[in-house]
Amino acid sequence: MALLPMIPLADFPPALAQAVERGVQTRMLSSTLPIQVWAHRPALAQAWLATLDQMHIHGILDARLRELVRLRISAFTTCRACQVARKSGEVSETDIACLSSEDARFSATERAALRYAELFASDPLSIDETIFAELALYFTTPEVVELNMFCALMLAGGRMTQAQRAYEA
Repeated sequence: MALLPMIPLADFPPALAQAVERGVQTRMLSSTLPIQVWAHRPALAQAWLATLDQMHIHGILDARLRELVRLRISAFTTCRACQVARKSGEVSETDIACLSSEDARFSATERAALRYAELFASDPLSIDETIFAELALYFTTPEVVELNMFCALMLAGGRMTQAQRAYEA
């Protein structure tokens, strides 16, 4: 049960309700419970969803890579909602069982992104020029920026959902 009161979906302002509906339809959102807490600040909730939408629908990183990174970060946040959600059918349960930057099942590009996500979530001060040089082998600068922002959003969102207990038991 959420630690903060949840606002019923029927009470959402129209723009936020539309953003949530779109998020559910596109699989960007697997649950509305966190947003029902955030809805106490509808403009902020809408801004968060707009940022997620930009990465999910209009992102330049491919869906499989984003899903691998999202799930890898969820291992660090221990957010149950994040761990059970599936945003892309391009990642198999076998992939998830082996989800590590060291697993040879993943491409070199995926391993570089997973390594970055692991460090971002666990030891950000160890991210240095060498890590960015490795990323540059596989990603353009705009892609690295998106990867950074995606990792930040996933880490923050997972922590926030976990802290608020805004997920189904």
